[in-house]
Amino acid sequence: MADKINDVQLIQLVEAAIFAADKPLTSDDLQSTVLDGFNVSKKRLTDTLARLLQDYAGRGVTLTETASGYRFVTKPELSDYLARLWPERSPRYSRAVLETLALIAYRQPITRGEIEDIRGVSVSSQIMRTLLDRNWVKVVGHKEVPGRPGLYATTKEFLDYFGLKHLNQLPPLPEFQAISLDLADTVVTTGELH
Repeated sequence: MADKINDVQLIQLVEAAIFAADKPLTSDDLQSTVLDGFNVSKKRLTDTLARLLQDYAGRGVTLTETASGYRFVTKPELSDYLARLWPERSPRYSRAVLETLALIAYRQPITRGEIEDIRGVSVSSQIMRTLLDRNWVKVVGHKEVPGRPGLYATTKEFLDYFGLKHLNQLPPLPEFQAISLDLADTVVTTGELH
């Protein structure tokens, strides 16, 4: 027989689990781990998550749902202040890396050759290695043309890193061009955009 848990205990347990987890947690993750053995319906868990989302809405730390699940993040507008906690510099991403990533995000699936045609310059192996090593992009197939070049697309880790749940949350292209320098500055300054 499943154990009972009251609403206050459920909120506390879900909040603590998401806080302590080293990766975003889905409702299924919560059900199969910390809530295993408790009598908690999917609707009750959904209501609990909605309440936590609301409770954290106006704070310096917010609960957000990304492509991989729920996680706590700091407000982006606090990043300059919080960066002082970590004196070492975060990884710097060149304009070429960010342009390549943007092209993959907006035009996926796309080949390296197509990226080069759009950018007008070759894409170095180091740029692709950086994006692959960060697990922001992956090869999702091969184009049926001579040489069968790899088709690149973004990953859930890309969405998680940039605090997105779906690709449709990317800014529209004209808006993206206007903020691309701001994005580059944020990533260079903080190493993260949460």
